[in-house]
Amino acid sequence: MPEGGSYAAYKRRLHCILALYIFGLTCFLLLMAWAEQQGMPRSWIGPVFLFATVMMYGAIGIYGRTVDPDEYYVAGRRIPPVYNGMATAADWMSAASFISLAGGLYLQGYGGTEVQAGGLAYVLGWTGGFCLVGLLIAPHLRKLNLYTVPDYFALRFGGRWPRRIAAFSAVLCSFTYVVAQIYGIGLVASRLTGVQFEIGIMLGLGGVVLCSFLGGMRAITWTQVAQYIILLLAFLIPVSWLAYQQLGNPLAPLVYGKQIEKIAALERQLIDSPAEKEVQAEFQRRAREYAVWLQDVEGTLKQQRAAKQARVQMLMAQNADIVQEALAKRELAALPKDVVTARERWTRAMQESEERSRPLGGLPPHSRAFAGDPDGTPAEQQAFQSSRANFLALMFCLMVGTAGLPHLLTRFYTTPSVATARASVAWSLFFIALLYVSAPALAVLVKFEVMQNVVGSSFDDLPAWIAQWSRLDGSLISVSDVNGDRILQFGEIRLGADVILLATPEIGGMPYVVSGLVAAGGLAAALSTADGLLLTISNSLVRDTYCHEVKRNVTPEQRVILSKFALLSVATLAAFVATLRPAEILPLVASSFSLAASAFVPAMVMGIFCKRTMGGAAVTGMLLGLGVTVGYMLVNVPVVRVFFGLDAGQTLWFGIQPLSAGVFGVPLGFAVIALLSWLPRSRASGV
Repeated sequence: MPEGGSYAAYKRRLHCILALYIFGLTCFLLLMAWAEQQGMPRSWIGPVFLFATVMMYGAIGIYGRTVDPDEYYVAGRRIPPVYNGMATAADWMSAASFISLAGGLYLQGYGGTEVQAGGLAYVLGWTGGFCLVGLLIAPHLRKLNLYTVPDYFALRFGGRWPRRIAAFSAVLCSFTYVVAQIYGIGLVASRLTGVQFEIGIMLGLGGVVLCSFLGGMRAITWTQVAQYIILLLAFLIPVSWLAYQQLGNPLAPLVYGKQIEKIAALERQLIDSPAEKEVQAEFQRRAREYAVWLQDVEGTLKQQRAAKQARVQMLMAQNADIVQEALAKRELAALPKDVVTARERWTRAMQESEERSRPLGGLPPHSRAFAGDPDGTPAEQQAFQSSRANFLALMFCLMVGTAGLPHLLTRFYTTPSVATARASVAWSLFFIALLYVSAPALAVLVKFEVMQNVVGSSFDDLPAWIAQWSRLDGSLISVSDVNGDRILQFGEIRLGADVILLATPEIGGMPYVVSGLVAAGGLAAALSTADGLLLTISNSLVRDTYCHEVKRNVTPEQRVILSKFALLSVATLAAFVATLRPAEILPLVASSFSLAASAFVPAMVMGIFCKRTMGGAAVTGMLLGLGVTVGYMLVNVPVVRVFFGLDAGQTLWFGIQPLSAGVFGVPLGFAVIALLSWLPRSRASGV
């Protein structure tokens, strides 16, 4: 839609709607706060937040329903930059950014460990990626008036294979990403309602389908604008509250530096604490025990099964207490079913025990730049080099992967012109920065709260939030009296990255309505990204694959209908995979960035800036780059290694962790494409 009087009136109407929405949301939050003060049970507040927000998103999705291809795929190409910036920020603020980013900073500190990049790598990589999008990709794609990213590869390189590989890669990286989002949806929905994790996934999945099934990009865009406002409030309110509570100033990004100094002092006390050293010694003992078990997995498993079966029979013969008998049967059932499972489980337990036997429960000092010491012993120098390499590798993959994510690039197809596409990138950076500058502050404030007010508590008087979250999922929070003194040590509490933000209101003693708002924000972040990803996958399967490879005489309206049903099928499959809880959200998402970076960016950038690049070169570079990345990831998956009879360790190149595999795939893709592009045209022709 060109600039003019009608478009100006359209934008004014949007501004009025946004103002009314913010006013209504504020009234709703004040009403819920008043209801809590009047005695509204907590068991009602969570479901009210879930129902109200999902129904609102669903209403927007129903209102935006369409079968017009232009509206379904690119929202009519009339979204103003500021609103596209909000929608892009919501699309970008996935469950990883909203739920897990602060948790990653809490657990990994700024610089990380020898084998794990620090949390700042995520902040710098994801933010820098938008600069690449704005400078290299978005304006060039927008001026071509395309619908999907594989469309670009077909238009630029010709032939079938560029589109095929692009469509396959879009499905691969987007599906990995969407599983993490649906896992986050299940986590938040189950926390809000108290239902099982799997049921929580199905509740949240209904919201995803309502938002994206009927209206495609048109409905998703306006749903994401509404979701951005919610997740912005849900992030800024608790971090501002904690900052005011601890420092007397709600501007957390400006004042949290004082708490870093206090955390450093507390870390020194914990490192020297005799009680903490007792905990470390017990974990060392457990690690040695697991190592002994792994020397003869089959024999140890038989011995343990026989011992537990004998205990169950003894209790039954003695008519022992039913609770003891049930506990013994549960321990028997919990044993690994076979040797392969036992080896995998005990290897993981040994590694975790070794990690927790280190000072600070295995966590690095928060403000340390990198592990090791560049001027220390050879081992310390090696640790420093490995830590720095993993930090830079992950930052590179996240940055380049951002420039290649199909669901993100498609957002810039919705603007009226190339100039507005550039402007919407700037707005996206602004809206994302509002949260990203607060994430490091939140991690510091929560860590200080835990170290100062939770550690040292009696096990008989632990805060209620610990029991509540550990019942939901033991991987989120676990506590155990390892040294038997009935006092909680820092090494005895294990917090998952996915729980830091969600539990912040309870950690800080805030009203429960803030907990409901934070959970609703996490749900909004996961839903907004899941919507865009599912649309990308369904379009790749139907528009870029089925309609070009199977049945070509499909009308535009039929394509839209087929895309809707493909979206529903993919959402169901992703929900099933998410119920298996494949990994924490943050590493699962990070791996999808390596896939997107290696599959798309070399061919896309070379196609834009090098006229000599032909289809054969692009296809070869995409296949080799993606193949190396996927292969490096798979060969370091414990289950895969066990299946092929490999040792329990990893096969690392230069010490780089698998989630940063794109650091090998991207340069290889560029090198291959550049080399083949300078061969005679007859040898690097289209495919």
